[in-house]
Amino acid sequence: MHEYSVIQSLIDSVETQAKLHPGAMVKLLRVSIGELSGVDTTLLASAYEVFRGETVCADAVLEIKPVSARWSCTKCDRAIPRGDVLRCAMCDAEVKLTSGDEIVLDQIELEVL
Repeated sequence: MHEYSVIQSLIDSVETQAKLHPGAMVKLLRVSIGELSGVDTTLLASAYEVFRGETVCADAVLEIKPVSARWSCTKCDRAIPRGDVLRCAMCDAEVKLTSGDEIVLDQIELEVL
């Protein structure tokens, strides 16, 4: 499952940051997951529960923020409504995906002893 490798990378990143604060305990992780990222957030949460046990994240809560896909015009920056043709109705330019494909570790909350 793709979600297991995402969780392994997430935990690796958190461990790297936690090492900068000896004795700190990880309490919370906040991640943003785009709807077009290819990650199933339910499976991601399940994978986190399986893998966190013997890591610095053993007692940390995982908060997942879903991010909707959004597009905008490359020329006039007009937002393109969901379900519209992926071409700007105002200037006929191409559009670009501006959000919705990301997997981002937004925040690590540590308790420093």
